[in-house]
Amino acid sequence: MELTILMPCLNEAATVRHCIDQARKFLERSGIRGEVVVSDNGSSDGSQAIALAAGARVVHAGEKGYGAALREGIQCATGQYVIMGDCDQSYDFSSLDPFVRALRAGNQLVVGNRFEGGIQPGAMPPLHRYLGNPVLSGLGRLFFRSDIRDFHCGLRGFDRASLLDLQLNSPGMEYASEMIVKATLKGYRITEVPTSLYPDGRGRPPHLRSWRDGWRHLRFLLLFCPRWLFLYPGSLLALFGLAGLLLLRADGMRFDAIGFGVHSLLYSAASLIVGWQLVQLALITRWMAVLSGVAREPPWLAAIRPHVSLERGLAVGGALFVAGVAWSLSLVFDWQDRRFGVLDPAEVMHAAIPAATLMILGAQATAATLFGAALNFWLKSMGRTGGASG
Repeated sequence: MELTILMPCLNEAATVRHCIDQARKFLERSGIRGEVVVSDNGSSDGSQAIALAAGARVVHAGEKGYGAALREGIQCATGQYVIMGDCDQSYDFSSLDPFVRALRAGNQLVVGNRFEGGIQPGAMPPLHRYLGNPVLSGLGRLFFRSDIRDFHCGLRGFDRASLLDLQLNSPGMEYASEMIVKATLKGYRITEVPTSLYPDGRGRPPHLRSWRDGWRHLRFLLLFCPRWLFLYPGSLLALFGLAGLLLLRADGMRFDAIGFGVHSLLYSAASLIVGWQLVQLALITRWMAVLSGVAREPPWLAAIRPHVSLERGLAVGGALFVAGVAWSLSLVFDWQDRRFGVLDPAEVMHAAIPAATLMILGAQATAATLFGAALNFWLKSMGRTGGASG
């Protein structure tokens, strides 16, 4: 087994030697052939020289950010397996045996769980321990059906070739979430091992910014989950709007002193239109994730794919649009029979709103079909479809 112990570094002169010493002693004690790599992110306190003197190999990450430093270090690593961790003394690099055992057992990603391994007093701020980590990890498990309970533990191991295949590109702290999310979507074997967290030895504020980096993690989780970002809210809006159109289409409804008329009908139409658009975005986003190799093709998508084509999408969109136009023309002829005299606005809008809604839905479906086909064409032209798996 060849192992690289990787430490991202930005001004860690006070602690980097201690962490390197721990890592080298672990390699010697376990009899594992390996190296210690420090990926420096532009330190100005002499961390690089300290790391070299302690026996580590130092690589230089030109792009700023936690994720950028890790990407550079992983690219330069020589080991088949990599165990990464912060070099601020918050993790014990002399106790990596659980990670090695899990990697040897065939897991492609091994994540530490600090809540199981023990968080020492003062090691994690209460805001992170009781709100940030539980909420974001819970959303990660919900969105991606992952079993990982500590999405943000910085100590983790992985098969280097498998990780490079994920094409991780987040430059900041959200790199930790991207690693778990993409590995989960690709169907990798992932497990957790208990990990202890200790107070860091920096003597200065951490690089992590709670609200900024928390938002970046949340933003990443949402953008990578079209089900929760688009499909579920879109479906609810579309169903609510469709129900409103059907119930209010004739003369509206009244419950006691509350009436639902043409104004409610208008907002129901808006809800249906927005919901329809979100559902289409969800389908396009999911399909693009499959084509680009980010995610495996789900069974439901494999089942409907033979029945989906540009021509059929255009036919559905065109049919909806033509139906709306035909309905609108019938209304115009009806108004003509009345010689366009004094028309009741409420009566007119009760008929015109559903007709216009059909036209808008048809136009949306046509545009979404063409947009999806164009994306499909460009992805294939760029050679980005080879990574998708069934």
